[in-house]
Amino acid sequence: MQLSINEIAARLGIHALPHDRVISSLLTDSRSLANAAGTLFFAIPTDGNDGHRYISELYELGVRNFVVNAIPPSLHEKNDINWLVVGNTIDALQRIATRDNHFKGHIVGITGSRGKTTLKEWIYQLMEPLSDISRSPRSFNSQIGVPLSMWEIDKETSLAIIEAGISKKGEMERLAACILPDTVIVTNIGDAHAEGFSSRIEKASQKLMLASTPRTKTIIYCSDYPEIADAVMKYADGRNILGWSRKDEDAQLYIDTHITDKGEMRINYVWEGVANSFTAPLDTESDIENAANALAFMLSQGIEADVIAERFHHLHKIGTRLNVTEGVNGCSIILDSYTSDFSSLRPALDFMRRRRIPRQSSTLILSDLHHETSPTGNLYTEIAEIIRTAGISRFIGIGKVLSEHRELFPENALFFESTASLLKNLSTSDFQDEIILLKGSPEFSFKDVAEMLETRKHETVLEVNLDSIVANYNYFRNSLPSSCGIVCMVKASGYGAGSYEIAKTLQDCGAAYLAVAVLDEGIELRRQGITMPIMVMNPKVVNYKSMFANRLEPEIYSFGMLKDVIAEAEKNGITGYPIHIKLDTGMHRMGFVEEELPALMDIINSTDTVYAKSTFSHLATADCPDMDDFTELQLERFNRYTGYMLERSKQPILRHVLNSAGILRYPEHHYDMARLGIGLYGANTLPPEMEKPLAVVSTLRTVIIAIREYEPGETVGYGRWGKIERRSRIATLPIGYADGMNRHFGRGNISVMVNGKEAPTIGNICMDACMIDVTGIDCEVGDSVEIFGQNLPVQRLADILDTIPYEILTSVSPRVKRVYFRE
Repeated sequence: MQLSINEIAARLGIHALPHDRVISSLLTDSRSLANAAGTLFFAIPTDGNDGHRYISELYELGVRNFVVNAIPPSLHEKNDINWLVVGNTIDALQRIATRDNHFKGHIVGITGSRGKTTLKEWIYQLMEPLSDISRSPRSFNSQIGVPLSMWEIDKETSLAIIEAGISKKGEMERLAACILPDTVIVTNIGDAHAEGFSSRIEKASQKLMLASTPRTKTIIYCSDYPEIADAVMKYADGRNILGWSRKDEDAQLYIDTHITDKGEMRINYVWEGVANSFTAPLDTESDIENAANALAFMLSQGIEADVIAERFHHLHKIGTRLNVTEGVNGCSIILDSYTSDFSSLRPALDFMRRRRIPRQSSTLILSDLHHETSPTGNLYTEIAEIIRTAGISRFIGIGKVLSEHRELFPENALFFESTASLLKNLSTSDFQDEIILLKGSPEFSFKDVAEMLETRKHETVLEVNLDSIVANYNYFRNSLPSSCGIVCMVKASGYGAGSYEIAKTLQDCGAAYLAVAVLDEGIELRRQGITMPIMVMNPKVVNYKSMFANRLEPEIYSFGMLKDVIAEAEKNGITGYPIHIKLDTGMHRMGFVEEELPALMDIINSTDTVYAKSTFSHLATADCPDMDDFTELQLERFNRYTGYMLERSKQPILRHVLNSAGILRYPEHHYDMARLGIGLYGANTLPPEMEKPLAVVSTLRTVIIAIREYEPGETVGYGRWGKIERRSRIATLPIGYADGMNRHFGRGNISVMVNGKEAPTIGNICMDACMIDVTGIDCEVGDSVEIFGQNLPVQRLADILDTIPYEILTSVSPRVKRVYFRE
């Protein structure tokens, strides 16, 4: 969409502005700026950040149009800026992007707990040849994502598909008013984002408010879910209620499925008394639900049965991941397995821009794409312009169509008609210090390019789900007041997951601080482009000049260290440098005790080189409910010690004492900040009644590299500890104690997951390999094996070693490839 700034002002009830410019881009994140002249920036305050902080920076980059709560004093005198001052910037964004009268097409709003994005993409695949179609990019379904999606709908589009997701009561009314959907599809009601609702019944009722507008004429849902069925009936009057079922043969749409001899899913359905069927490449329960909802929509649109069968035959599953891995020669590799069309290109480029570290240039390897509505020539003209404005240093096009349009792209661009041709003509030596985005259609097999460019070829990988990091962060964030900042622990290489990608994700979340163990960890994060405040928790510093240069804030736990920092600051001409004072309230590891506080404050008050930014302590037993007396003693001491420090201090001092368990258990002691450690990484430390199951962050996987059958009496492995007592199938895995597979996991002490079944280890764990018994399990060489993750909690391995999850997570060897992904 494009509107003049005064058309936008009119929608907000604001008088005409002095500079009537055309707005083509709505921006809510300053890091995603691509087209300064045509951008309208919304300064959105959040719990951990505030968009108003970035207005001056955006002004320097050429942005001249802003929606704000208040005009920054530093820019008050600038007379070339259009200011739209509003009470709520998110509300303004939604009002601006609300469905226009000029859009005459059909809007489908999709809501539910799971499957929204897949259903949206499947409806797009099924309907794309039948209609000019548009849909929201990726999972843009939030209070901010929905209006951004609405803004991108082309007025020539005849069918638009928009996701709507909510996490608490009261949010859907605003999204419904923005989308004004003609059809609403409800996928299901599950436990995802359940914290904001008192029950599933309330959650279903809130989701269905998407259908509350007079514009909505059709509601599609599964009548097998009673909570949804009851909520739908509230909107039955004057609407076409289309319920499908796999249980009730008298439903409006009855569906039955089975697997054919060819391994395909056959879907039999009865609609308006007529039976039909088709086959589709489906295999899971969620596939069936999504297919049923898509089928119901096509039927509601009057699509003939033979057309439906033909379209479902060509349906293909979508990848929902952006995988990030370490590449050769200082490169980073992003493999986008989402969709290969125009609308998903901008979000992928934005993701790449956020992941680029300072020394890297940006490279895009792209296959032939298609656009929902544009002719081919217009499509590649738009792609070339996007690449130019995105700051891409190097472009490599794969495919005949891209090659035919090479004149649109920079002179240094390379073109190949196939992936095989690229692999034949380029090698790893052609790439150096680049962040490389691979975005291609499935038939171009870009995984082969990724494999060439990845630095480690080990079959064992640690998959790190960055969405789970965000989910766990938000879970604890919701237990804290908005005024309380979060210090996120990324020490020990992000608890084994890798610190940079975790740090980048937390920086995007708005965390107040990162905390590392040693100076080198902080320097590396700065080198990779992390700009947010960083504490160094492990006390001994030898290179103070590097500490000051990289703005790394040290923990101070003794007079000796305090005097060293002050002396080094004086030597380097440093004043007003932040430090963090460690107090010993009972852990007895490090820190100042009560008797030392008067002398401590005397020193701090007598110098202008450093100041106490915060003071903190560690709780020894916050995750041990049977030791609450000791925790409460520590908390009482902390309150007393810090009360004295604040009385003596010349300026405010932030206080933080709670860890992951403490955040949930001691809300009266949240103070100014709290430290989030193991909870961030998905390890529960409290009973279920105190802490909900956290999202799994790290999954350690490997593959089967060999399978052999052996007779009773044979033995397996070093020392012949693996004794075979029946005819057995033994599989070998390329993971050993050098990778983090502890030797105590051998001899059947643990089981791993192979194709949904548990297989025990047999024999001793070797340095680089181990063996498992797969007798009775349908598996073959190349099949994936989970060591720990979603199906096998890391706590189970910790219990075997009589240790804690921290040790298991941090023991995964650096030689194991880390793969970071977001859905």
